[in-house]
Amino acid sequence: MFIALLTIILLSVALVVGLPGNSFVVWSILVKMQKRSVTALLVLNLALADLAVLLTAPFFLHNVAQRTWVFGLAACRLFHYVCGVSMYASVLLITTMSLDRSLAVALPFVSQKFRTKAVAWWVLAGIWVMSLLLATPVVVYRTVTLAPNNWSLVCFLKYPSERLNAFHLLFEALTGFLLPFLVVVASYSDIGRRLQARRFRRSRRTGRLVALIILTFAAFWLPYHVVNLAEAGRLLAGGEAGPLQNRLLLARYVFIALAFLSSSVNPVLYACAGGGLLRSAGVGFVAKLLEATGSEASSTRRGGTLAQTVRGAPATPENGTTESLTVSNPLQ
Repeated sequence: MFIALLTIILLSVALVVGLPGNSFVVWSILVKMQKRSVTALLVLNLALADLAVLLTAPFFLHNVAQRTWVFGLAACRLFHYVCGVSMYASVLLITTMSLDRSLAVALPFVSQKFRTKAVAWWVLAGIWVMSLLLATPVVVYRTVTLAPNNWSLVCFLKYPSERLNAFHLLFEALTGFLLPFLVVVASYSDIGRRLQARRFRRSRRTGRLVALIILTFAAFWLPYHVVNLAEAGRLLAGGEAGPLQNRLLLARYVFIALAFLSSSVNPVLYACAGGGLLRSAGVGFVAKLLEATGSEASSTRRGGTLAQTVRGAPATPENGTTESLTVSNPLQ
């Protein structure tokens, strides 16, 4: 009962905060921004991926509250597939953002040459195609069957063998967390090293920001994948169904709900990062927040500080208060 209640609370918070928040971000970029930068396109796709997964939350809330799946096999596969695609798309988009920032600091002239909307659209298309492909096991192996109590229905993954189950869990942890996380850490470590070497101003503040970004990324996704790895280890060791499997299953329910929160936290951090803009630009603060990133290359070329370069703000004094995506994105 406690696990079900906690899952309902987490899903409800994600839905209440994330649905209007991400809708506002999408509206701001599509309506308020006259010229959309590459960063804005990445943020737009991230918000759309978050919206997609949040739209499935009411169905999972009903499932947890009623303790039965009443939406049929097609919905079982579709909703979990949407979640899988969204997870991969979000992680790949965040990884792309971190690589983009690292390239802008390490090789600003190369970044300026290749950082075009045409290239961005190709990268985005590749991200979505890859996400659709990586999430296909969800469609293949999801099924609806009677629960052990013989009165409720469950929508779950059923594999032909335990080894295939373990392989999928390991594959998802590797491609959906470990490899992207290593890229994010390597990218921001390189940024931090270059900041320190060049003795840019506000490097201490930037360092704290980078640490927060990495820790937030890990906080939402690490528990889910740790449980998956533990379950994969149990399966490979030939463990029988029992108390350990039940505890891992219950933990997985909670951590899936926690992962839903990752789709709602971005707009909150945008608001925190754009505090000054929120007061001056009102509902258009997200557009102003992202417009600053378009001048990143010129800031680097003119020798702006690293904090300005990373934050996407121009080196000119009049724009010194403008914040950018790097401040606001928790998983970047």
